[in-house]
Amino acid sequence: MNTARVRKATLEDLSQLATLFDKYRIFYRKASDLEGATRFLSERITRKESEIFVAEAEGKIVGFTQLYPQFSSTRIKRSWLLNDLYVLESWRAKGIAKLLLEAAKQLARDTNAAGLLLETEKTNMIGNRLYPAAGFSIYDQTNFYWWDNNA
Repeated sequence: MNTARVRKATLEDLSQLATLFDKYRIFYRKASDLEGATRFLSERITRKESEIFVAEAEGKIVGFTQLYPQFSSTRIKRSWLLNDLYVLESWRAKGIAKLLLEAAKQLARDTNAAGLLLETEKTNMIGNRLYPAAGFSIYDQTNFYWWDNNA
């Protein structure tokens, strides 16, 4: 039985949240930087630049998702970029990610947004099974391009 609950993150969550955020970055082959993770999340929360939801179970944060606001000119509406989703390994396959995705969907409903956009690597087999099961569709009508300012 899933006893986790999802709520919006606060600055009081910063220590635990930054640890998970650092693990998330490591998953995507970035060097560990707990100080940078803490600073980054603190800025997002303080400046209200993102919406972060945490999943709590057994008195600790076991997962999170972070969404950034964006706008669709063609839809003339806000949309949300679901940029980050992470669940501690020991808490995976327990429905935590689905709870976090439902919180993201509710945010879209509450803000009358056009929808949610997310991306994941083609090699992320768990995510590529999870997202369609949670009602997301692959959107292959456009190409995404990236310009790297550090190249």
